Amino acid sequence: MDIAAAFADAQQRVKGLTKRPSNEELLKLYSLFKQANDGDASGKRPGMFDLKGRAKYDAWAKLKGTGKDDAAQNYVDLVDNMLEKYS
Repeated sequence: MDIAAAFADAQQRVKGLTKRPSNEELLKLYSLFKQANDGDASGKRPGMFDLKGRAKYDAWAKLKGTGKDDAAQNYVDLVDNMLEKYS
């Protein structure tokens, strides 16, 4: 299976989690998804009163320079680990 197909499959499989992952894991999942789809973080960093938006932006910005395919593979690996842990 190529990485694009594995990435799409992982996006469907992650919906099958029966328990909620930690906030840290969710941020990692979000940031890998954004990096794989959109590349490096863009736009303005959310203001200090938007704590959730700011945390998401910062997590994504940490992946600057990571290739889309690498981010997609890391997303697939993280989903596999989370399904093992939370299903």
